[in-house]
Amino acid sequence: MARVVVIVNPVAARTDPSVVRTVSSVLTREGWDVEVVGTTRPGHAAELARAALDDGITRIAIYGGDGTTMQAVRGVVGEEVEFGLVPGGTGNLLARNLRLPRDPAKAALVIARGVPRRIDLGRIVRSDGDHYFAVACGAGYDAELMARTTSAAKRRWKFGAYVAQVLQTLAGVRNVSYRITVDGELLEVEAATVMVANCAELIPPFIRFGTGISVDDGLLDVVILRAQGFVQSAGVVWRLWRGGNDARGNVRYARGRVVTVETDPVRPVQLDGEAAGETPFTAEILPGALRILVPSTS
Repeated sequence: MARVVVIVNPVAARTDPSVVRTVSSVLTREGWDVEVVGTTRPGHAAELARAALDDGITRIAIYGGDGTTMQAVRGVVGEEVEFGLVPGGTGNLLARNLRLPRDPAKAALVIARGVPRRIDLGRIVRSDGDHYFAVACGAGYDAELMARTTSAAKRRWKFGAYVAQVLQTLAGVRNVSYRITVDGELLEVEAATVMVANCAELIPPFIRFGTGISVDDGLLDVVILRAQGFVQSAGVVWRLWRGGNDARGNVRYARGRVVTVETDPVRPVQLDGEAAGETPFTAEILPGALRILVPSTS
């Protein structure tokens, strides 16, 4: 019998024991031998994914958010592992960019019957090892916003917790100096946030980083957002809402395989919504490094 491990993050915003039962029931009905394991500490998902692979299991389902998914990926990157996603976090941006079902039973069917789609993965090397992102990493206001949003608020208000933080802090947005090197070419800019995107959509399907961005093109897209105070910040959000490429001086783009971001002063960094230290950092693309299960008809 084919085997699948379901990694559950009990503290993720939308974690519900009934979802685990539904997913397990559907997978069992579809002929899979199901093992459910829960994370108990930061980084535990990587250990659980590695243990599953060492036990010969190559299909791993993640019930949690983007952060849990990237932790699990960290444990088995470079291996032929197929990941299934059951949205259970605050944003679930990877699943939403890939248009994967939110309904647990439908998500389980994709895990049981789906086919692997190869997508790119971003990597940042830190003192404690390699870290990964599938949606985007960012330095500046976005990382600050995510750090300020508490776990309790995310569990209670889900994505609305981020919206509340934006409304409270948008007036205080300020530009700082960035030095951005893309494949050896230097850009010096004033910006509030610099995003290094792998996926096209910041809030699927409503707000896009820009057009022409693909999760499997072997490139990272740098999105530079310049905003000072509430009016400019709201204007940038509006232009992203309308499609992302209406620059008007406050949104700039670059594209490449290796991106280094330096700031003055130091700014916080996030990877797929998880805190990841401070600037500087260097991100590189790993083409086709992640296999995500998608519907066989897609």
